[in-house]
Amino acid sequence: MIRILEGKGIGRLLSRKVARLAEAEEVVRPILEGVRKRGDRALLEYARKFDGFARKNVRVPEADLRAACARLSPEFRGAVETAAANIRAYAEHQMPREWMDEMQPGMRLGQIVRPLDTVAAYIPSGRYPLPSTILMTVLPAQVAGVPNICVASPKPVTEVFGTAALLGVANVFEMGGAQAIAAFAFGTRTVPRADRIVGPGNIYVAAAKKLLAGEVGVDFVAGPTEILIIAADGDPRHLAADMLAQAEHDVDASAVLLTTSKRLAAAVAKEVERQLVSLPTAAVARKAIARNSAVVLVRSLDEAMEMANRLAPEHLSIPDGSLLAQVKHAGSVFVGPYSPEAAGDYASGPNHVLPTSGAARIRGGLSVGDYLKVISVQELSEEALRRLAPAITTLARAEGLEAHARSVEVRVT
Repeated sequence: MIRILEGKGIGRLLSRKVARLAEAEEVVRPILEGVRKRGDRALLEYARKFDGFARKNVRVPEADLRAACARLSPEFRGAVETAAANIRAYAEHQMPREWMDEMQPGMRLGQIVRPLDTVAAYIPSGRYPLPSTILMTVLPAQVAGVPNICVASPKPVTEVFGTAALLGVANVFEMGGAQAIAAFAFGTRTVPRADRIVGPGNIYVAAAKKLLAGEVGVDFVAGPTEILIIAADGDPRHLAADMLAQAEHDVDASAVLLTTSKRLAAAVAKEVERQLVSLPTAAVARKAIARNSAVVLVRSLDEAMEMANRLAPEHLSIPDGSLLAQVKHAGSVFVGPYSPEAAGDYASGPNHVLPTSGAARIRGGLSVGDYLKVISVQELSEEALRRLAPAITTLARAEGLEAHARSVEVRVT
């Protein structure tokens, strides 16, 4: 049975479990070093050890990708087309614009936008293979204009490989875990070195991304998935279904409802139990509900929003748009009774690769911007430089950088 707590009980939920990242880091360090030093040879050893890999090369032949695509059902293809159109359109709206303006006479300033050269998308294929994550990671890269897009997934799942083929991705690698992250970070004869690695994964993938951040760009180090729902009223069936949709991901997942209504709290708790009876993923969901989830009674929606901003949840569900102005920290926001998190997971358009464990305090979800560089541009006339010279030379000399000052004076004196 899901817990019903008073508002002060939120403290236990806000004090996040310390992820086993330190332990995982010790496990993955030798794997990263092995791939760094021995490249493909180490990569294949780890793939065989951890994933039962049997072939001689982790690169998936294009013929295998085409065969997987041919096995996709018409219904699945149609779903991919619908979702892809919305995800692509949303990413196109996110694209930053290039501009060049004369900010002062003789001083033209602006920016140009350029894609990264090579990106790698990690696609889990463990308990739940995630072809939707290919859509979320590949389509924004295509919109950004990235010329070399790679996909890694540890198991040959038809829907994963087939979706890659539908999107025209040829660089697909059957590899997973820390060894896949290392291969993209360092590059091997078979696997190209990536500028950025994106996509979710297990704790070992997260630990590898944490340890390699700086050598390679990463989106974020993800922890267990989470949803926070705020409701004063509503249909208990909808709210319970949303909580279970999150809980079925993983036994460490978290689903929390903040409500001002004791009646609604009791009804949702009862509905969660009723729906668990027929849920095929109940073995996982029930543990997540019991360990990490709760219905929390609050005094007002304002208090609920304050708690939400303290938690900085991956997914935040609010009853209507009037609360949007109070949202400070969230990975993605779902507004109203007909905007379930599952819509964002699959087909509405915004990205489902989102910050967890409070990382939404410093960034939002994966976007087209993660695949781009916005490069500043400046062009000054002699007269514009002459006007700026006193400020430049004064600041340069205050910092002890005489050559900086002289590089301006040589042009204007």
